[in-house]
Order: sequence, then structure tokens, then C-alpha cells
Amino acid sequence: MRRGRIQPAPEAPRRTFLRNALAVSGAAALSGAAHAAGDPAILTLPAHSKGLGQPVAARGYGLPSVHESNLQRRESPGLTRVPQASVSFTPLQGLFGILTPAGVHFERHHQGWWDIDPTQHRLMVMGLVKQPKVYTLDDLLRLPSVSRIHFLECGANTGMEWGNVAVPSVQYSHGMLACSEFTGVKLSTLLDDVGFDRGKGKFVLAEGADGSGLTRTIAMERALDDVLVAWGQNGEMLRPENGYPLRLVVPGVQGVSWVKWLRRLEVGDAPWYTREETLHYIDLLPDGTHRQFSSIQECKSVITAPSGGQRLLERGFYNVTGLAWSGRGRVKRVDVSFDGGRNWKSARLENPVLPKALTRFNIDWVWNGGDAIVQSRAIDETGYVQPRIAALRAVRGTRSIYHNNAIQSWRVAASGEVSNVQVD
Repeated sequence: MRRGRIQPAPEAPRRTFLRNALAVSGAAALSGAAHAAGDPAILTLPAHSKGLGQPVAARGYGLPSVHESNLQRRESPGLTRVPQASVSFTPLQGLFGILTPAGVHFERHHQGWWDIDPTQHRLMVMGLVKQPKVYTLDDLLRLPSVSRIHFLECGANTGMEWGNVAVPSVQYSHGMLACSEFTGVKLSTLLDDVGFDRGKGKFVLAEGADGSGLTRTIAMERALDDVLVAWGQNGEMLRPENGYPLRLVVPGVQGVSWVKWLRRLEVGDAPWYTREETLHYIDLLPDGTHRQFSSIQECKSVITAPSGGQRLLERGFYNVTGLAWSGRGRVKRVDVSFDGGRNWKSARLENPVLPKALTRFNIDWVWNGGDAIVQSRAIDETGYVQPRIAALRAVRGTRSIYHNNAIQSWRVAASGEVSNVQVD
């Protein structure tokens, strides 16, 4: 059976030789017939097969190939008035597996990022504790550390899609999402070290060192569970735009609680109701109520190939792939539909399937050249099922910004063009 080929979306035209070959030779460009006639790329040795290559350590820190340079995180034009308080989006459509390279990890800043001198950075732990302490980075590095893989998703991810289709591709619809291996010290270790008040201490306030002074309240139950004070990401120190030298890691919770450039932790007996908890990162319900502290990122999934802006170049077999995640634990199952949700088939889950981490899924599909509506639906280990957009709007209305975890629909037209659509 002929294997289909996908022309990438414009913002990430990886492997553009597919498109160029199609323009020159039509659908037979990579067919068996073309190879039988003799492919010059096989028959003629290129320069790199006859010459001396670059020396070792030519680059002290490795970089991607120049042929992959268009795979970048990108800012959505007009999203915010000030670039220092804006978002850049992860190019999900061009990534493999579940880990996000740090160089394309999405950004969300409230007043720009800084490259802070780690020797001058301090973390204070105070409040309802027996002995307030100030830690240097060296102090923290000497404590027992752990490494865990978790997804990080902004609460506003997919927020532009609440009312209707707003963006063309998965990079902009779901790209405020990443997954990394984080290394750090458990927050519970620090709280034990300062002797927090186990009777009165019910919450922890986290404060960042950037110009916005961002602060978020963390419930003590969560703080003692799986929260980390992290300095490492994917085997190296955090990148500056990801919070170097210290950030909070709060698995399963919206990204604003993962406070970057962490400088202070305060134990208290009640929530602080900070600006980012009362004015922003709240859910406006249909009756006008503001729902606060809705931190959990509910079960969600999205197909990354084929997805908006891409094009199927020919009929035949395709490996449909995407990502699923849940802030409440492991993904248990992902179903995929090719007819707008009338019929569903279970996809294959790639290992590892970890709690509060991205899970990669795949399913076989033979495209016959007709119209199709491609969707994915994730179910987590609690039994929660990712909702359709109509069901979510019935509860949440259309004026929300945050926590849109509705099923995403991609329309494959007879021409092969893939576009973003909404199916109730």
C-alpha cells in the first residue's frame, strides 16, 4: 500500500524536499518507479561523502541543523500590546516523542525575562516556620535531589478557541504546552528543613524575582506531594527564559503557578488572593461568577499530524499521531475519530506513560481522498473523558480564557488541505 506524505505547515516547513519533489515530478517523485530509473542522490556521491567534515567540538554547545532552522517557537501577532508580557508557542507539529527541547519550549512572561547571576540569587523560606532560612543555589544543590518528567501548560492554552476558530495551526491552538525532565529538591524537604507549622500552615505563597513580582498560592497538601524547587531541565540548568536559576514545578497545575526566578516561599494559614488569583487566571462563568483557584489542567489531547496548515499530498496510509495529558495522573486511553466523532477507535500509546506528563499516541489511517474530520479524545486514570466543545460551553459559556480542554477537530479536505474547524 502506498504510504502517504504530508506537506508541513508554513511555520515549520521541515523536509521541504517533499514539496519540491512534488512540484518537479508529481506524485511519483518518491515512488518505486523513480528509484528504478536511478536516483542521482544515490548514484552520485555528494561532497560530504568525499571530504573532511567539521572537527570535534567545532561548536562548544551543539545547535540544530540549519535545515531545521524554521522549527521555532513563535509569537502570535497582536496577542498582546507589550512583547515583554506575551507568549511564544511551542512548534508541536514538528516534534517527536514527549520531551520538548528547551530551545523551543513555549514562553509566557509578565514583564520580560532576565539572565540572573546564580551567585547573587537567593531563596527565602519564611512565614509560619520555626526557623526562616535563606538559601543560595549552592545550598540547594547540596540537598537530596529528584528528577521527574512532567508537562507544563499555560492555563490559557487553546483559550483563543473558546468562541470560535481563531488560529490556523496546532502551534498556535495548543502550543502553550511543553514537557521536560525537571531536576530539583522537593518542596517538602525545604519545608521540613525550616520546621513549618503543621497545624496552622495550610498554604504556601511563591514569589518570583522578575519585575512583575508574580505571586501564587499553593495549597499545603499539594506542596507536600510532588512540588519541586527546580534548577535543572532536560539534563542541564534551566534556560533563562524558563526561570534560571530556580523555578517552582507544580505538576498538573496551570503554568502560572510554576513561578519562575523563584525568590521567596511563605507559609501561611489562608490563601493570599493575589492579583494573579483574583483579577487574572479566573474563569468567567455564564452567570457572571468568577471561578477562582481552578488550577488543575484537565485531561486533554490533540492530533499534531495531520493538523492545521499541513497538506496530505496523496492518498494512502498515514500514521496519525498526537499528544495527550492530564493534570490528575496518567492517560489511560486515547480514541481517534475520522468522521467527526460518530465512530471512534483506540490509538496506540507509546511508552513511557507517566503521571502528569505528555503521552504520545499513534493510529493507522488509510485516506481515500475524501473529506474527513479528524479528532482525538483522551481518558485519564480517574475515568474523566475529554469533552466536546458544545458540552464544555454548556457549563462554562463562551467568554472564558482559561482551561479549554475541548476535543480539537481538524478537517481534511479532498484537496488534502488540513484546516482548523469546530464540531459541536
